[in-house]
Amino acid sequence: MDKVKVLAVIGPTGVGKSKMAIELAKKFNGEIISGDAYQVYKQLSIGSAKITPEEMDGITHYLVDCYDYEDTYNVKIFQEQARKYISEIQAKGKLPIICGGTGLYIKAALYDYVFEEEQEDEAYSKLLNSLSDTELYERLKQEDIESAQALHPNNTRRIKRALMMNHLGHKKSERLQKQNHEMLYDAYILGLTVERSELYKRIDARVVKMMDMGLLEELQDIVKDDTTFALQSMRGIGYKEWQSYFQKEASMEETISLIQKNTRNFAKRQYTWFNNQMDVHWFDIRKPNIKDDIQQQVQNFIEG
Repeated sequence: MDKVKVLAVIGPTGVGKSKMAIELAKKFNGEIISGDAYQVYKQLSIGSAKITPEEMDGITHYLVDCYDYEDTYNVKIFQEQARKYISEIQAKGKLPIICGGTGLYIKAALYDYVFEEEQEDEAYSKLLNSLSDTELYERLKQEDIESAQALHPNNTRRIKRALMMNHLGHKKSERLQKQNHEMLYDAYILGLTVERSELYKRIDARVVKMMDMGLLEELQDIVKDDTTFALQSMRGIGYKEWQSYFQKEASMEETISLIQKNTRNFAKRQYTWFNNQMDVHWFDIRKPNIKDDIQQQVQNFIEG
């Protein structure tokens, strides 16, 4: 039995993935599944650069605006729902298109990732919470160097998760090695890129535009107190940076600058992650006739 064809449109934040995905959906009779970790939340629109109904231009989108910001949403839930929508779109005779920059989410949907039920040791969790970010990362390097090398030293949440796995007798790296990481679909991974300095200009300008659109007002509508920033939904860039502002420890200018800096750094990490984890066909969006070139490659993919 032939595998279902899936097109993935990936790339760093701010490069124009959504617009390209819509153009391809129109051209090739597709529907789009958002592969973004934060556009699912109804209340988080500006900071997540959520696509608007007008920008969708009549193309059906899934996993946009479907969860409350206080709801639980994670990669396991995304995996289950994305695969369900892939099947439904394919059954309609249409092309499933996953569009987004959250690499782990997209890989989890396309490859044979298996997520086991998470276990917890409360006493050990308290110990981890008492350690600094540096101490946590050093501990993980001692216990599971492969997992440490795969995680950013500041990704405290995932470092704690890996340490908890080790503590409970299941190293994260060993668990991953048991999985084959085979592609479940006939997928073409289309990556959009642009010269780094141009990308950074786009990112900085986009953050300024978010402020003009009312990003601060969006935060003021949902932030009740410090506990709001502990929610999963508030861990995204564009939201988490506001905690110091609301605590009156940082100015608005400092907060905007921090969002720009964190977004630029995130874009760098996205390139590294995609290049190391997936077979990406990269296209420089500034090249002449690039849209024609992309459409031809997608046509070749669809025709096999």
